[in-house]
Amino acid sequence: MSSLKPNEIVQELDKYIIGQHRAKRSVAIALRNRWRRQQVPVDLRDEIVPKNIILIGPTGVGKTEIARRLSNLTDSPFTKVEASKFTEVGYVGRDVESMVRDLLELTVNKLKSQEQEAVKEKGWQIAEERMLDLLLPKGGMQPTQEREDSKETKVELVTYKNDESSPTREKLRKMLRQGKLDNRYVDLDVSERTMPMVEIFSNVGMEEMGINFKDMIGGLLPKSTKRRKVKVPEAMEMLSAEEAQNLVDMDKVVKEAIIKVEQSGIIFLDEIDKIAGKDGTHGPDVSREGVQRDLLPVIEGSTVSTKYGPVKTDNILFIAAGAFHTTKPSDLIPELQGRFPIRVELDALGQKEFVRILTEPKNALILQYMALLKTEGVDVIFEDEAIEEIARIAEEVNNMTENIGARRLYTLMECMLEDILFEAPDMREKKIVIDKKYVEDKLKDIKDDEDLSRYIL
Repeated sequence: MSSLKPNEIVQELDKYIIGQHRAKRSVAIALRNRWRRQQVPVDLRDEIVPKNIILIGPTGVGKTEIARRLSNLTDSPFTKVEASKFTEVGYVGRDVESMVRDLLELTVNKLKSQEQEAVKEKGWQIAEERMLDLLLPKGGMQPTQEREDSKETKVELVTYKNDESSPTREKLRKMLRQGKLDNRYVDLDVSERTMPMVEIFSNVGMEEMGINFKDMIGGLLPKSTKRRKVKVPEAMEMLSAEEAQNLVDMDKVVKEAIIKVEQSGIIFLDEIDKIAGKDGTHGPDVSREGVQRDLLPVIEGSTVSTKYGPVKTDNILFIAAGAFHTTKPSDLIPELQGRFPIRVELDALGQKEFVRILTEPKNALILQYMALLKTEGVDVIFEDEAIEEIARIAEEVNNMTENIGARRLYTLMECMLEDILFEAPDMREKKIVIDKKYVEDKLKDIKDDEDLSRYIL
């Protein structure tokens, strides 16, 4: 993150998202400010708080895609949640603090995986020794009578079984590394803990109790081990994963995760318009306003209890997004509006943008379908006029029915290519050209019948 300048962040987002330059600039500045804050003197650092952002725009224009790409781009702890999943305390649903717990849980798991990767080689070495012990058991395995009969045998047995630098062990090690033992089976004790399914309905998270419920129950139950016969390569993978896990210092991981979440965490709060009520006096609006009031302390800065310990939310960056079809940002309670000082309106998409969306991004829809059909040996070529026609129809259907932005392209492409996708394995003609006439023939009847287009397109 420290090496990415705002214009570089925008360039990275441009590879996947068409247009929406203002929104990209806003999130790029917000991300860079996280790094800038770390460079200022400590006494001033605590005074600098994140400038939260609201992305406003119709569905299907790239709000969620911007958040998704940001999470891949930055090393900051990141989670995306839908505001509509939360309900006011007292109603059935998730409490707002659970998003902070989810963010910490994701960060702990990510750092744990990184630590395991770092000690993977060491874990593999320990697993190798354990595997040699399984292939070549240590002393005490031979009958007593044989030991008494011959002193020489006893000496030979001790050398053969117990000495870790014995020639036999080193020979086995060489064979193991060369893959000559890959077809052999070994008996491996695999621990399996059967957890009872327990569901608890509560208006606060389970972590509020200050205990990890699963670990508590798990500690009461006896660990059962199951002996399995597995091939050597699979056994090595299982043993090395187990050893790598044992080498990780979880206290250090948790401590680092909490610092990362507190200093550079990002929460993307989608569908925030769904909790904006026009008035807070009747029906479900009462719960909506309650969610907004519950969000206030978390966004402004509070301490959230988690199973790993308390987490401060003062410096977590919140990026909210909403279509605001039936409501507007001013319908949010004033206190919540004040927590999101930066507002960015995203542009609605038209035919020109649809053409670019179909062709320009790294993951362009047309490239996806060409790659899918290539697996069947079918080459599909889209003419420029055909792409223009698909974009024109998408814009027309959006205007005629509900405007769902670029998501309309998925529906049109699937309807148009349905026959080819179905018949591709049996096709003799391996080269198909999609021209304007083909697009018109496939979509004309559905598009012209307004009732039908509402259901199909």
